[in-house]
Amino acid sequence: MASRTVVVLSARTPNAVPAAALPALRAAAVVVADASVSEEVAAAAGASRGEDVPDGGVLLTTHDAHPMLAVADTVIRAPEVPGAALLDAVAVMDRLRSPGGCPWDAQQTHASLLQYLVEECYELYEAIEDGDRDAMREELGDVLLQVLFHARIAAEPGLTGEAAPFDIDDVAADLVAKLVGRHPHVFAGTETIDTAQGQEHRWEELKRAEKRRESSVDGVPLGQPAVALAAKLTSRTARAGLPAELLPAGPGVGEQLFAAAAAAKLAGIDPEAELRGAARRFADDVRAAERGAAAAGADPHSLDTAAWERHWPRRPGRSSRGTDGDPTTA
Repeated sequence: MASRTVVVLSARTPNAVPAAALPALRAAAVVVADASVSEEVAAAAGASRGEDVPDGGVLLTTHDAHPMLAVADTVIRAPEVPGAALLDAVAVMDRLRSPGGCPWDAQQTHASLLQYLVEECYELYEAIEDGDRDAMREELGDVLLQVLFHARIAAEPGLTGEAAPFDIDDVAADLVAKLVGRHPHVFAGTETIDTAQGQEHRWEELKRAEKRRESSVDGVPLGQPAVALAAKLTSRTARAGLPAELLPAGPGVGEQLFAAAAAAKLAGIDPEAELRGAARRFADDVRAAERGAAAAGADPHSLDTAAWERHWPRRPGRSSRGTDGDPTTA
């Protein structure tokens, strides 16, 4: 009994015909390709042009909502590989930067985007801290946008003054080469690494050899937040065998802060995350006290010491003052 088949090609890769469609194409009495199919694919399939497919025929299209889908006996769709939607993101970024696109996007440079790069990374950091999956998904997209934006600018030597332009494919290719090269136990099978700690140590060895670093602290980004910087320098020098007594120490505020960060890092604690947590809890307490004062009829923007202490949240195990001025423990 004759049947009609519709083959839906991927709009992202329209010249790739799915292998599952080959038997149907070979057995078809007639092959029809609509206007969305390239001349190359239509010619290779021996297809005529049209929108309808007769009994025993096959229709090729890239339209995911083609009317023939409703009456076809068989529908074969080209599979989308993981990451296929990234091609859409690259295309959108290209459109925004191209003539006729967005004037604001067209004016941006690597330098002008730096503030957004930092902001988006911190917003993602906060979403992860909060365990907010919806926000995490959105902020990951915003960080990805920064990668796409900078790569698109880097492909325009006439606008950016770059001596050697590169594009998003170069960025991705370099990343693949790095990941493969630094995981020989996975991709080459030449080593055996059974622990995360062992892999971290091997990663640093390979990176040091690859980049020909002369110092254990080469490559540490000095522009990162100070607590994170102190922790990173501590971990790098610890792996190099630096005695702990040679870490910064002294009466100065800077030395004391470094010593606290170093002690936390050597104990397996992330001091940046700990300090951020304490700071965020403090900000929450400030807001709670201000809300309490406002609810009591006071102006939260002009609280005196007694009012702050009266409305300050009491946390378990932390000493506080009661409304009568006597020390109490919540």
